[in-house]
Amino acid sequence: MVHETAQILSNEPDTDLCFRIMLRAPAIASLTLPGQFVHARIASARETLLRRPFSVFKVVDDRLVILCKAVGTGTAALSRMRPGEELSLLGPLGHGFTVPESGAVRPLLVAGGYGMAALYMLAERSPRKGIVFVGGRRRIDIVCETDFRAIGWDVRPATEDGSYGERGLVTLPLRAELERRAARRKLFACGPTPMLMAVAELAKEFDIPAEVSLDERMCCGVGACLTCVVPVKSPNGWEYERACTEGPVFEANRVAWERLR
Repeated sequence: MVHETAQILSNEPDTDLCFRIMLRAPAIASLTLPGQFVHARIASARETLLRRPFSVFKVVDDRLVILCKAVGTGTAALSRMRPGEELSLLGPLGHGFTVPESGAVRPLLVAGGYGMAALYMLAERSPRKGIVFVGGRRRIDIVCETDFRAIGWDVRPATEDGSYGERGLVTLPLRAELERRAARRKLFACGPTPMLMAVAELAKEFDIPAEVSLDERMCCGVGACLTCVVPVKSPNGWEYERACTEGPVFEANRVAWERLR
């Protein structure tokens, strides 16, 4: 883990609520693996006393890119920041995704809207192209689609209102693909907990491995405050592990999903 002052190079809208921030952070960028995150704070802003966790979307040389959705005071402040301003970053943090070995499996990625941010580096570094299933309530909730298509991935969107792609939940096109029962596949998912639970159930039904990124609420980001604990199975039944250190990525069959309902 590195504490680094990162300079904003660009801050551009992606959709009406989501925007991309490119930062120069050479120390963190050189260490980041797919699925890891940074904990960010605007050092000069009183309204952002607590850090916010952001999945690292892209790494390009000494720069990294995060996606941010303006949903509260802190993220709204981030959306207004301009090139030349600075963020205080801790990172890279957490346990990320397992990048498939060459020719080992065909990855199937499943994202709930903003969850696409945690999956791009995995797609970029995977030796084999796969399929990205992305879902949202409306067309505006589908982000980063062109980025995945640009690196050769098959992107299959679904929206609950039918405004884009297949109508319904993202698990509908995923189930249709799994019913083909092709060999040597693995699921990787990031999104709302109900979606991750559904993905885990499909993985169990079709007997394929799955890794899920549980974006629980994090305060400290370094394992001290225990606000982000996730129930996992253990020899004695179940126990808690911290999403910010042991996670955010867990093997789906280790999570005690009934404790998250």
